Amino acid sequence: MADGESSKEATARTLRNAFGNVLSFFILLLIGVLAFSIRLFSVIKYESVIHEFDPYFNYRVTQFLTKNGIYDFWNWFDDRTWYPLGRVIGGTVYPGLTLTAGTLWWLLNSLNIPLSVETVCVFTAPIFSAFASWATYLLTKEVKGTGAGLTAAVLLAMVPSYISRSVAGSYDNEAVAIFALIFTFYLYIKTLNTGSLFYATLNALAYFYMVCSWGGYTFIINLIPMHVLLCIVTGRYSSRLYIAYAPLVVLGTLLAALVPVVGFNAVMTSEHFASFLVFIIIHVVALVYHVKGNLSPRMFKVAVTLVVSVGLVVCCAMIAVLIALVASSPTKGWSGRSLSLLDPTYASKYIPIIASVSEHQPPTWPSYFMDINVLAFLVPAGIIACFLPLSDASSFVVLYIVTSVYFSGVMVRLMLVLAPAACIMSGIALSEAFNVLTRSIKFQLPGSSGTSQSRDTSLNTDGEQNDKAKTEKMDETVKERPSKKNRKKEKEPVEKASVRSRIERRLLVLPLEASVIAIILLVLLGAFYVVHCVWAAAEAYSAPSIVLTTYSRDGGLHVFDDFREAYAWLSHNTEVDDKVASWWDYGYQTTAMANRTVIVDNNTWNNTHIATVGTAMSSPEKAAWEIFNSLDVKYVLVVFGGLVGYPSDDINKFLWMVRIGGGVFPHIKEPDYLRDGQYRIDSQATPTMLNCLMYKLSYYRFVETDGKAFDRVRQTEIGKKYFKLTHFEEVFTTHHWMVRIYKLKPPKNRIRGKTKKSKLKASSTSSSKRSATGKRNPWH
Repeated sequence: MADGESSKEATARTLRNAFGNVLSFFILLLIGVLAFSIRLFSVIKYESVIHEFDPYFNYRVTQFLTKNGIYDFWNWFDDRTWYPLGRVIGGTVYPGLTLTAGTLWWLLNSLNIPLSVETVCVFTAPIFSAFASWATYLLTKEVKGTGAGLTAAVLLAMVPSYISRSVAGSYDNEAVAIFALIFTFYLYIKTLNTGSLFYATLNALAYFYMVCSWGGYTFIINLIPMHVLLCIVTGRYSSRLYIAYAPLVVLGTLLAALVPVVGFNAVMTSEHFASFLVFIIIHVVALVYHVKGNLSPRMFKVAVTLVVSVGLVVCCAMIAVLIALVASSPTKGWSGRSLSLLDPTYASKYIPIIASVSEHQPPTWPSYFMDINVLAFLVPAGIIACFLPLSDASSFVVLYIVTSVYFSGVMVRLMLVLAPAACIMSGIALSEAFNVLTRSIKFQLPGSSGTSQSRDTSLNTDGEQNDKAKTEKMDETVKERPSKKNRKKEKEPVEKASVRSRIERRLLVLPLEASVIAIILLVLLGAFYVVHCVWAAAEAYSAPSIVLTTYSRDGGLHVFDDFREAYAWLSHNTEVDDKVASWWDYGYQTTAMANRTVIVDNNTWNNTHIATVGTAMSSPEKAAWEIFNSLDVKYVLVVFGGLVGYPSDDINKFLWMVRIGGGVFPHIKEPDYLRDGQYRIDSQATPTMLNCLMYKLSYYRFVETDGKAFDRVRQTEIGKKYFKLTHFEEVFTTHHWMVRIYKLKPPKNRIRGKTKKSKLKASSTSSSKRSATGKRNPWH
């Protein structure tokens, strides 16, 4: 009878597990469909178009790749950017996004699915958002089981912070980099739990894809060494930890050096030194454990003394070499963006070009509620759940959330890195909460027996069993050796453990009414999160910056398509070799959409070049003409929002032009443009401000619009309403005055009057000389 009952229970358990796996598979499919479809609002409401500024450069590079091939892509010298310097594209871009989209386009066309390159680029981000959700499921499952993984996956599919960078048309590096980040972390945890060299090799390859995709790969190569060091310090070293880390450093660094934009920076910059230092430490620790397992205690002390002495000498030598390398760099081996993360005031003090970017500013408190919503309140509960019990995997995600919270507080762009960590923690918290609440209800249902009380029908059952097995594995270390006490403990009956677990589960039972109310509140909380995420996807993050919309008081929709109107005019009414000057924000769009050569663009690699343009915009008209003429500029493009109330115009960015220009050319001083420390464009503005080129190009003929020249962005009437341009002429202004294009007047038009006067004077003096001296022989 006992054998028959046990076989029936085993069969029921097998069927239950199979049903759970099939159900999980279909839930994951639905999560992928949700992640893809929620990002299509931009296409449904507007059109299939590339968004923002940087994606236009990526789109242009992808077009070149699909048309000319991979070898021409690596050797492409782009002479239409950064005139007259140009740019080597293959050695200055992270090629992961471009190669991914190009491969997708090639595969689709090989299958006779004739999609354009633009269509593939538009939908690359939604596709990889589904992949990122599945990677989140795998990572969270390794930490806390299947239920937590499914919850974290559905949260990431909808989180607004990730949607903001992965809507259809957002063809930027983060579109594929977040998937690579999460998948690399999953493979690291998988290797840590299994000790498999196969997963360790896959982890190095995933890290290589991350290096190809985004400069944020330095977050991985610093976070994983921090976790390894934490495990060593807390006495959790094992051979699995060594297998998870050592191949990643060796193979990952070698593969990263193959990426042209990284190259020798993988071993020469300070962002990578922490991984090498921990690499040395883990080898010393491995040697100590190996020696301890093969020597007597007395000999072990002698060996430890020797190993520590040699290790200190090696570490001191390595530190000396690192200090020598770091001291030779003015930034101590750190990049400007890395220093701005470690010291939030660094960029504003020394590198205004970094501080001028809006996404490099620190976030406000409302932005956290906007981007992660209720997850901000669930994260602390998830952290607590990770300590019950604490494992290597759970300690890693705790370290991940702590570091990502700090970096997101320094730079609003890194809210994107916080989003996966917040979803993982919230998934763990919700899964554990539902587990406790449903168990409490089941214990108190009428007719429930003691045997049924000990079972858990939720999806977390298998996950908990896996967690127990993983915890037992993680508790094993190399230093543990079988002893007589351990053998006696192994012979003890296992019944005590089962009774203890049953008692612990019984202690977690909550009152029935409280459990039901708590479940209802959690469901309402999830519903509020879903409503907020759908609103954010449909309204806040779906509008492309290239096409703007607004609603009138009567509910009518107004579309502002001035940017494409201006770029189309440049494309059809200027020569192919004409050079266009603008602030660097619009460089990528001008090159991609108008196909014209620009002076600066969004790459911002040459601060002096950008400072030259900023100085020209900050100078009087004549001095600005001389600067632009020396750069062979034919047209100047400015963005102006004073008529329609567009706040991201060049007048609002003008002080950054002054600061960046003044950082290279000292005669440009910010106080000259401020009145008592205030930035003004009204009648109280300074003469330097009223006479600079940016003011004149923005407000030229502005008084003709309403007769008052009222700026709707600054909410004031401008100070200088009536003036004429002497060195520039207006050639095109878009329908809503958002983009204005001016042409440099040629030098002959500027000095024609003086030439005539000089010719008259020369002729009068020569005639007087001829009359005085008489005719002369031209041969003498």
